[in-house]
Amino acid sequence: MTDWVAAQKWRSVLLLAICQVLALSLWFSATAVIPVLKSEYGLSGLQASFFSSAVAIGFVCGTLISAILSLADRIPPKTFFAAATLTAALANAAIVLFDPTSPFVILLRTLTGICMAGIYPIGMKMVSTWAKRDTGLLVGLLVGALTIGSASPHILNLLDTSGVDWQLTLIASSLLAVAASGLITLVSLGSDIPKAPPFDPASALYAWKYKPLRLANFGYFGHMWELYAMWAWIGLFLFESFQISEIQDGQFYANLGTFATIAVGGLGSLIAGIAADRVGRTTVTIAAMTLSGTCAVIVGFLFGGSPTILVVVCLIWGISIVADSAQFSTCVIELSPKNMIGTMLTIQTSIGFLISLATIHLIPLFIDLIGWRYAFATLAIGPFLGVLAMVKLRHRPESATLANGHR
Repeated sequence: MTDWVAAQKWRSVLLLAICQVLALSLWFSATAVIPVLKSEYGLSGLQASFFSSAVAIGFVCGTLISAILSLADRIPPKTFFAAATLTAALANAAIVLFDPTSPFVILLRTLTGICMAGIYPIGMKMVSTWAKRDTGLLVGLLVGALTIGSASPHILNLLDTSGVDWQLTLIASSLLAVAASGLITLVSLGSDIPKAPPFDPASALYAWKYKPLRLANFGYFGHMWELYAMWAWIGLFLFESFQISEIQDGQFYANLGTFATIAVGGLGSLIAGIAADRVGRTTVTIAAMTLSGTCAVIVGFLFGGSPTILVVVCLIWGISIVADSAQFSTCVIELSPKNMIGTMLTIQTSIGFLISLATIHLIPLFIDLIGWRYAFATLAIGPFLGVLAMVKLRHRPESATLANGHR
């Protein structure tokens, strides 16, 4: 690779990462304004949960539609990304025209989520065109940037939100997304996109029919069983633990600990991406899931105990729980036919986020039934099953195509 091509590659990859973070600020902005809406408009708990989860529900619907119609492999990726981002920005901005308690707000949030199907998986497909023995690193860089973006609302929660203009927050996130829709046109692709296969809705089932791909997806599903449920509830867990420990300013330190726990996953994603390209995808994912599952089991026993030890374990959990994420997507890129990568990535994220929606709502039930000491331990089921799937994939001959033969 010449110096000019290398420079073009990293310029495009970094610009793509920026575009993804700017576009996905539409998703993250909801978390930041919910406290203000509760205070000013008396938003109920159910309305608040739908204000946030409607985006995830829309994303699942959008990815299913995209997968069935093979849109990710039929529409030029930059065109798909730009159109989806611009539509999502308009839907998000339109919320300010309605009372936050209006059902139209939920519809607009759902539409925003549907458009996300043209952003997150498409970004991974675009970065794969630059992969030259470093696919894990490139996808890990994207996931790492998005992980830090996911943590950003918790920084806002460290501040006094009583003066925050929720309309300005939504407009600002929409403008960032509009900027992303323009900047994406400056991103270059590393190679030509192969022509999509003839239209066949059943082609989405290839993710199930081809066993190596199925095993990689099963590993990802186990990962998603744990990831978003931990992200959603770790803040409350830390806050209630710090209350028992009688820490002064417990809310502040809980928000700070939550931000650190989630954000440190960006570092884990990048380190794992470098390691996976050198020692193997299955090696890194098995190690990461084993560590994160162990943390899920033991963290509850630290509830109400030493805040320092608890935060250290949470940081280890935060690093390991995201470390494997990009590598499952990379497995799909390396195991899929080149003209079906977009659809296969879309299928993977669709089912994965559907699973995460379930566990996010199951954790409160587990808290009521068995308490914080054991509630998070139920999340270890996912990594445990994910490890089994990746061990099976490791022993298949097709796994030699992963990480340049490093499995």
